[in-house]
Amino acid sequence: MIKPSKVVFISQELEDSFNELPSNDFLKKSIIRAIRDLNRNAFAGIHVPKRLIPREYIQKYGINNLWKYDLPKGWRLLYTVTSENEVELISAILDWFDHKEYERKFKY
Repeated sequence: MIKPSKVVFISQELEDSFNELPSNDFLKKSIIRAIRDLNRNAFAGIHVPKRLIPREYIQKYGINNLWKYDLPKGWRLLYTVTSENEVELISAILDWFDHKEYERKFKY
């Protein structure tokens, strides 16, 4: 099911981190592509089962769903899908990190 969404960063600090990346950086380009994909389809990523959602995200942001979007070179972008109303979906970017940090976060 394809559902368009508005994409936001979960915090100003995270958005600032994104904006500080050099414009020619592969990571910034990859995140921009992910944002475009999520604008077209909030469910473009891979759904993370509830039992695997790190408590940190539940406690800090009060989320009840988590999605993973694979970026190049083993990087991952994590986001949650929510809505302001019954019509518009919002994909809120929570984090991005390399594969090693991803494994640490999810205790693989």
